[in-house]
Amino acid sequence: MSEILKSLSDQGVSIWLDDISRERLRTGNLEALIRDKHVVGVTSNPTIFASALSKGDAYDTQLHDLAVRRVEVEEAVRAITTYDIRWAADVLRPVYDATGGVDGRVSIEVDPRLAKKTDETVAEARALWWMVDRPNLFIKIPATAEGLPAITQAISEGISVNVTLIFSLERYRAVLDAWLTGLERAKANGLNLAGIESVASFFVSRVDTEIDKRLDKVGTPEAGALKGKAAVANARLAHAAYEDVVNSPRWQALSAAGARPQRPLWASTGTKDPSYPDTLYVDELVTRNTVNTMPEKTLNAVADHGRVTGDTVRPHYEDAWNTMAALKEAGIDYDDVVRVLEEEGVEKFEASWNELLATVAAELRKA
Repeated sequence: MSEILKSLSDQGVSIWLDDISRERLRTGNLEALIRDKHVVGVTSNPTIFASALSKGDAYDTQLHDLAVRRVEVEEAVRAITTYDIRWAADVLRPVYDATGGVDGRVSIEVDPRLAKKTDETVAEARALWWMVDRPNLFIKIPATAEGLPAITQAISEGISVNVTLIFSLERYRAVLDAWLTGLERAKANGLNLAGIESVASFFVSRVDTEIDKRLDKVGTPEAGALKGKAAVANARLAHAAYEDVVNSPRWQALSAAGARPQRPLWASTGTKDPSYPDTLYVDELVTRNTVNTMPEKTLNAVADHGRVTGDTVRPHYEDAWNTMAALKEAGIDYDDVVRVLEEEGVEKFEASWNELLATVAAELRKA
């Protein structure tokens, strides 16, 4: 068992795996990661499922059965993905029970083609919640402008939500408001607030990828010195926004009624630039009551040589503001950066979803 991962967990960071596959489940690999590497949750997305379907024979029997039954492609995709999510939820159920429902969670995403459609997103969230039928499920809803009211509605109905694709501080504050509004409506509806969990997935590495590219175009020594600093600063300021909310009278009233905090979740924590330390977005974002969801490569890197040196978020809010001010002075348009990242994020997941549909359609024809 990795002592470094144990130290990270002891600091209050929940370690989640950003990957799922039928092969990982049937070989017992997920159970091994829970046992040996402190993994207490799993996230999935369309890209992960598209990759899983393209490898090995783990899905062959189910694909054959779906083909024989002449199930339409989109329903086949849902049958396949929810099967994996149910299985993973069952594997993680002991963690869920041991942590009182805080961890042991598995996330599944609504169809990303619905990211700009509120009513359809809510309907999809309800359908997935019913299909998986596990208390330790999270429904992933993107933090688009149209996704915000869907988040509120889902939470108001008692559906636990993982809000995904958050890049900007302004949008994150809107997510926090949508979450609080959902809880307030759930309370008015007489629901048990203690049973409604939520996390907010704030994306990290992609921010550096986009801003570093723009800093290279600026080309000054001052701009070069800012490379690799934006993503961590952005995430730290998101945490400051979270603390503002959980210290507010509005949250205190909900907490007194049994509600639980919407923990910040650091997503996209694998480094894209090979010149950066491969544990950068773990080492620099350690603070209690947060989640870090890692690709297995990053998880292994942290286990081997991560640096857990105490809280690396709360003491650095002022530094983070200074970094963002320096980026603005260097000519970086933050609002444009986060707009581009959200649009690209939705497009990438749509492309992966379409790839998944095409893969399943081809496999059904073969079966």
